[in-house]
Amino acid sequence: MGQTLINTVLSVYNGAWKVALPLLKLNHRLRDGWDQRTLSGGMPAPAHLWIQAASGGEAYLAWEVLKGLKSPFKETLRVLVTTNTLQGYETLSRAADEINASQSGIAVQPWYFPFDAPDIMRRMVSHISPQVALILETEIWPGFLNACKEMGVRVLLANGRMTTKSLGGYMSWPALFRSLGPERIMAVSEKDGRRFGTLFGRDRIWIMPNIKFDRMAAAGPMARKNNPLKDIIPQRSDFVVFGSVRKQELSQVEKLASGLMRAKPNTILGLFPRHMHHIPLWQKAMDMAGLNWTLRSKLNGPAKPGTVVLWDTFGELVPAYGLAKAAFVGGSLAPLGGQNFLEPLTCGVTPVTGPHWKNFAWVGREIIDNGLAIEAQNVPEALAALVKLLDKTPTRTDVAKEAKAYIRDRKGGAKAVCKQVADFLNKV
Repeated sequence: MGQTLINTVLSVYNGAWKVALPLLKLNHRLRDGWDQRTLSGGMPAPAHLWIQAASGGEAYLAWEVLKGLKSPFKETLRVLVTTNTLQGYETLSRAADEINASQSGIAVQPWYFPFDAPDIMRRMVSHISPQVALILETEIWPGFLNACKEMGVRVLLANGRMTTKSLGGYMSWPALFRSLGPERIMAVSEKDGRRFGTLFGRDRIWIMPNIKFDRMAAAGPMARKNNPLKDIIPQRSDFVVFGSVRKQELSQVEKLASGLMRAKPNTILGLFPRHMHHIPLWQKAMDMAGLNWTLRSKLNGPAKPGTVVLWDTFGELVPAYGLAKAAFVGGSLAPLGGQNFLEPLTCGVTPVTGPHWKNFAWVGREIIDNGLAIEAQNVPEALAALVKLLDKTPTRTDVAKEAKAYIRDRKGGAKAVCKQVADFLNKV
């Protein structure tokens, strides 16, 4: 695609942003950091390196990278870390506090990622004047990439993942994205690498370990005495967690819950919706199934056997895994891609997942083949697996030990990214 046509496309794109901005201000999620998103409240300090982490999950990956960075200069390495969400901003702020307090020769400043209007991005990139931009996972913003290209910023996309659906969207303008694309892309699997290669050209693609393995490496079972839920879940109870279940699989999860409570009437079932605002749907589903339920926020003492606890409070899924004898991980009974089943595993619980977990294919099929996790093709298989785990529960220590060994063999993503960032900085 010629530069004239690229400029025309970006001009139209810029105009669309100008029309959209007044409407975006009405979105309550975008009000957080509005002055930073629009640059109306000033600018961050200039930086050698700009890291973009879209939301909370990517922010934790950025944290892992920050811990491994070394300044290639005699001076302090200044790093700007940006995100699109409040959760991501809060995570990056904690990361910045940790890194800045460590006196490691790295200075970190968190900021909201500006809106991708080319005019806004040109102002931002010109002011920050980074030597290198690091994009985590799949953040392909034309305004940002174009501003980096115009100002000679080397761009690295790392921990890259791309679905077939995303590739199809980008292929509507392949020449545009290829002309603006990152200089190097480090993908987390051969499949992801092939998809990125289709869009950007195979010569730009490297394969790397997923940084999420680095983040999980230090995880392990929490001692019961330190678990914040110890007074809610009795010590020897049959406690089962349904983690991150989605409304699209509501009917299947309802059947799974009903079957489990019939097979094991004294079970305490902790049901964690992926999206908290869907709690009323789960209340109705439990009523339809004739199950006894209570809200987590209403528990003032130990949960009673035979009760479904609908978890309507944030931040307690991992502690719940730490007390569970068995766990089903949602987003996997319907074709939704699955949720993170490494979390219960590192807590010492064998996870059961449905057949749809392509979002976590990076974990490797070996995790199923080696028996660390159980894949159920349908509700009856998932029910049978949960009942079996309750009848003969593996020791938490043994499960966590096997999980740690599996993760240890797949570490190294953050180190690989830090090395590439250093190479880019040294060759500017």
